[in-house]
Amino acid sequence: MASSQTFGSMSVRAIQAGLAAGEFSAAEVARGTFERIGAADARVHAFLETTEAAALEAAARVDAALAAGRDLSELGPLAGVPVGYKDNMNLLGTHTTCSSRMLESYVSPYTATCVARTLEAGALPVGKLNMDEFAFGSSTETSAFGPTRNPWDLDRVPGGSSGGSAAAVAAGLVPVTLGSDTGGSIRQPGSFCGIVAVKPTYGVVSRYGVVAFGSSLDQVGPFARTVEDAALTLNAISGRDELDCTSQEVAVDFTANLAEGVRGMRIGVVPAFMDAAGLTSEVRDKVAEAAAKLEELGAELVEVELPNAQAAMSAYYVLGPCEAFSNLARFDSVRYGYCDPGHKDLGGQYEASRANGFGPEARRRIMLGSYLLSAGVYDKYYYPAQQVRTLITQDYARAFEQIDCILAPVAPRTAFRFGEIADPTEMYLSDMFTISINIAGNGGMSMPIGLGAETGMPVGAQLVAPAFRDKNMLRVAAALEAVYGPAPVAPDFADGKAGE
Repeated sequence: MASSQTFGSMSVRAIQAGLAAGEFSAAEVARGTFERIGAADARVHAFLETTEAAALEAAARVDAALAAGRDLSELGPLAGVPVGYKDNMNLLGTHTTCSSRMLESYVSPYTATCVARTLEAGALPVGKLNMDEFAFGSSTETSAFGPTRNPWDLDRVPGGSSGGSAAAVAAGLVPVTLGSDTGGSIRQPGSFCGIVAVKPTYGVVSRYGVVAFGSSLDQVGPFARTVEDAALTLNAISGRDELDCTSQEVAVDFTANLAEGVRGMRIGVVPAFMDAAGLTSEVRDKVAEAAAKLEELGAELVEVELPNAQAAMSAYYVLGPCEAFSNLARFDSVRYGYCDPGHKDLGGQYEASRANGFGPEARRRIMLGSYLLSAGVYDKYYYPAQQVRTLITQDYARAFEQIDCILAPVAPRTAFRFGEIADPTEMYLSDMFTISINIAGNGGMSMPIGLGAETGMPVGAQLVAPAFRDKNMLRVAAALEAVYGPAPVAPDFADGKAGE
């Protein structure tokens, strides 16, 4: 049997090979994973809730099927693999808090489609992962239940809003997690924690059962340490869902072309991104190095222009808060959410419950959205933001007429220290390179390309694909992985260490 502390650092294929060979059982995988979480997560705080009983039940089904002579491939692409879920994804019988006091006592009465599909694919559900409150943030510092720490340096943030999902993989607690990305919330923490992180094209994965932030921007995707593991997870969770009218039929094997290399591919480089104010030299140098590696492997580098991308931040902070204001209106202390005690009138109860249930960043975005949608303001800001969205989408479409994929930075810097960025506007700039992709709806991912020369922290390269051609970016990512190697477990957590 493999060490109980190594399952979280094994790939999907390695776990399944061990199961097929009888080296260990799915039940041993589950128990070993929870032992590992118990030993190490106190230092990281990636998990808000663990689901040992559910994982052991799923493991028992896998073990029974194998004992009955069934081939592991018949049980699904994630059979016997521990998977964790961002805490904005409903899982029947678990708390779904969105890391907010507003939903601290909420217990899911149903399961989100993306979660259900991992279970149908044989996954072992291990628990719910910390995040910025309602996904409002870029550092996981806004969680009402305390921040998650970056396994590469516990004094630094893991990124956000899917910080718990990224940190759990980087610390070797689990091999695969799911997160959501509205403006960079998968890719940025993936870059900060040095792992593979994929936001597929909008519509590839159902959003049903995922608590909404910006309904036209949100998309679910996987974190993993290898490109293949991320692609296998996408195989499991993608496709049309009748419960989400924005989801699309996706008859694609995301693993199919991972070994094809990049020879003959045209890779776009955006000069305005590489010369952007605020981009640190260590990130710029690593991304430029990755571009050179791709050229050495036979790809052609092509400079492309995205003339309206500079307006993406302004458009996003109109569209996002407006959609957030609408989506969070349901949490009114009557139908859902925290109810402040001792009030004799409904108005007072409603006001106090929302004031005390939501944290500062959530209140900031609710108030901003309320203002932007008010009479006399809507026409001045919201409608022009939608026009900018169309222009940005057209920019990407024109660029992809001449290239197969775009290479760019994920974030302007590596992971920063807790409390280092106090100004909200400066924090928002953490997503300066990722937001335009959400606005356009294209697929984007973060691929680890080593450590920054100054901080020694992970750096990710962002790969962007044409809409519904996510295989392009995965193919490029696999080529980079052949150069840089699979994402390692953070050193202080490798080889069974608990990050002491």
